[in-house]
Amino acid sequence: MRPLDVVVIVGRPNVGKSTLFNALTRRRDALVADMPGVTRDRIYGRAVLDGRAVILVDTGGLEAASEALGQAAQAQTQAAIQEADLLLFVSDGRSGLTPADFEIVQSLRRSNKPIVHAVNKTDGLDPDALMGEAAELGLPNTCAIAATHRRGLDYLSKKVAELLPDDEGEQPPFGDGIRLALLGRPNAGKSTLLNRFVGEERALASPIPGTTRDPVHADVIRDGQRYHVIDTAGIRRRRGSHEGLEKLSTLKAMQAMHQAQVVVLVIDAEEGVSDQDARLAGHIVEAGRSLVLGLNKWDQLSEARRHQCLVDMRERLEFALFAPVVVISALHGSGLGELTDAIEHVYQSASQELSTPALTRLLRDAVAAHPPGGGERFRPKLRYAHSGGLFPTRVVIHGSRTESIKDQYKRYLVNQLRKHFGLVGVPIQLIFKESTNPFAGRKNTLTPRQIQKRKRVGQLGRRKKRRH
Repeated sequence: MRPLDVVVIVGRPNVGKSTLFNALTRRRDALVADMPGVTRDRIYGRAVLDGRAVILVDTGGLEAASEALGQAAQAQTQAAIQEADLLLFVSDGRSGLTPADFEIVQSLRRSNKPIVHAVNKTDGLDPDALMGEAAELGLPNTCAIAATHRRGLDYLSKKVAELLPDDEGEQPPFGDGIRLALLGRPNAGKSTLLNRFVGEERALASPIPGTTRDPVHADVIRDGQRYHVIDTAGIRRRRGSHEGLEKLSTLKAMQAMHQAQVVVLVIDAEEGVSDQDARLAGHIVEAGRSLVLGLNKWDQLSEARRHQCLVDMRERLEFALFAPVVVISALHGSGLGELTDAIEHVYQSASQELSTPALTRLLRDAVAAHPPGGGERFRPKLRYAHSGGLFPTRVVIHGSRTESIKDQYKRYLVNQLRKHFGLVGVPIQLIFKESTNPFAGRKNTLTPRQIQKRKRVGQLGRRKKRRH
């Protein structure tokens, strides 16, 4: 499994880069305001563009910056460009092209990366005139969009997906075994855990946060099971003020997460469960990676602190409570056996082949016990289900009126699947597909005489019913 491709959004300040980022990731992680220079740091998110999962990076505006903060923001943007697989250049259709746009494009060409030009804020404007002006930049892949209203994003996504490197036929970068990634905040104890897991000083462990910059890979066999372990850099709150090298480490950590089959989220129990831990757990669940929650430094807590830590976990990680929780001390090695058992259990759960007959039977039983809402006339009809793949675990459900299924009912189906198949620690992604009418578009092949005969038979049947 190759790392996810990186798509970097670049352009002048206030052209709508952050709005486009939020629209493509379907989140509101990037701060949006009607003033230039709002985005200073790089902001990362996961997006699916025309069926292709990518890491999307929002950057600060490129322009001549005199202030030190502006220069630092542009240094961040230049560093992101170097890591990109594709550059998404955004211009403002309302204000038109400026000399700065031409300078930026000239600079982007020197990177030798594929470029897609998105002309934003085009609602209410003449598309032919806009495309004519955009052609002056000489970029062959140009799209007219309105990010605020989500117009043109499907075509833009298709263009981006076409220019990304072909990932078919890629082989995993390492051999057989469980691909395991260690994620968490800085100084949560990931490197210490890796060294304890491997049995030697493979990663530099230090009480100073941010010691690990690049992912550290290690192969190990424990109790006959082979592992490929990746220790990643600690991921801080994204709008925190920290240097560009650590930003690059965050990107590599996210790529490592997508390469893994199982992710251990290492939580510093001394610090408690933070909002950043919840964000990281959300990224792991969204990516469909199997999850184990590791509460580290547990031996240093009092009984009262331990109770409060578990309460905080139930509140802040409520969406990830399907994952097993293991208390450990990476420094002293306690709980390592339980952690290994949990990792193997989660991996075996995620590796199950879910057969179509078993999934369909479960779906029908679940619908019979608790039908989806919507009334008799407009109630969704769920007919059958089949597996859509593993890592992530996907279940494809075919039916009609599936777009009206509520999130609450989707959670009910996921809980039924998890309970029936014992999918411990496995996020389940449901994909609903509308069943097509097999008779749609088929012409009537009956002769006029046959049609008249059927009508007479129908009328005779109605008369008999009235007599009775």
